[in-house]
Amino acid sequence: PYHGHRTVSTGSLSLDIALGAGGLPFGRIVEIYGPESSGKTTLTLQAIAEAQKMGKTCAFIDAEHALDPVYARKLGVDIDNLLVSQPDTGEQALEIADALTRSGAVDMIVIDSVAALTPKAEIEGEMGDSHMGLQARMLSQAMRKLTANIKNSNTLMVFINQIRMKIGVMFGNPETTTGGNA
Repeated sequence: PYHGHRTVSTGSLSLDIALGAGGLPFGRIVEIYGPESSGKTTLTLQAIAEAQKMGKTCAFIDAEHALDPVYARKLGVDIDNLLVSQPDTGEQALEIADALTRSGAVDMIVIDSVAALTPKAEIEGEMGDSHMGLQARMLSQAMRKLTANIKNSNTLMVFINQIRMKIGVMFGNPETTTGGNA
């Protein structure tokens, strides 16, 4: 729901200034990506703490199953008032995100992480089965739905993603993110 705030601070003044808008914008989808252990989850938890200080309702969809409530509390997150979900499949995570968005009751949703959004078919399938492009299809389908609903609800949705090295890249940047170009 729109309460007059256009952005939420990241908790870092220099980053807020660098972003140009003064923080992360409500009514938008944001992707925060970088190498493993580079502070992506910490950044989003600091932003959640800032949003909660503004009286905003926040949700953390923990697809990594790695949220540390003690650490989050140290960063200023009000854990008792944070909606936390630990979905089993990528579809479940994205359905929860969409339902929270459509409800209009949640101002900020963090999904940690795109890399951990494993399609149900892959989880239930055999070890050697090919699931090429399955995650990318699941994500692009979800993005079409989410984009429309986010504009209406003015929700800030933050996807955390990891940088992976592309295999066999001789020229250009060998870094890529998980999930295709959704």
